[in-house]
Amino acid sequence: MPESKLMEPETSVYRCPWCLGGGELYVRYHDEEWGVPVHDDRLLFEMLILEGAQAGLSWLTVLRKRERYRRVFDNFDAARIARYKPARLARLLDDPGIVRNRLKVEAAVTNARAFLAVREEYGSFDRYIWSFVNHRPLVNHWEDISQIPARTAESDAMSRDLLRRGFKFVGSTICYAYMQAVGMVDDHIQSCWKRSGRV
Repeated sequence: MPESKLMEPETSVYRCPWCLGGGELYVRYHDEEWGVPVHDDRLLFEMLILEGAQAGLSWLTVLRKRERYRRVFDNFDAARIARYKPARLARLLDDPGIVRNRLKVEAAVTNARAFLAVREEYGSFDRYIWSFVNHRPLVNHWEDISQIPARTAESDAMSRDLLRRGFKFVGSTICYAYMQAVGMVDDHIQSCWKRSGRV
């Protein structure tokens, strides 16, 4: 299996191989966020926008721009983003601190409006989005990262429904990455300390 050991002072910590080589930011994201269940609507919206921005890029690229995204997108306040006008979008497209793709920037506004509609219907986005896994994390038991799928029946269903509701950049592969990011799915491999508790 791929090397999954990262040597640290006075200890050996075993991690999922995908986060190695990406520096401290990537390791911290793996250790503190990836696969951890999220039930806060603001953070759920943030991750939805960031996963969409990641399409065609590496997640590390987007992660490095995350703080800038938070600043220029009003800390992912969906109600504010839903009201963005063309002039605001033009300023965003001039900002080198984010992914300057017109379709992705415009999708953030479209998705904010769709997000608010879902929240109005369900009471919270959390209640809606977690319904695709019956409100419980799906815990997998992979031995190797090569076993982790790019999409599943659950991400297919989520993608279809989000698209039906007007969301953009929510293909099944993006949805599965989102599910991993917000802890709807736990894909830490068996030897990772997040699964084994070996720290």
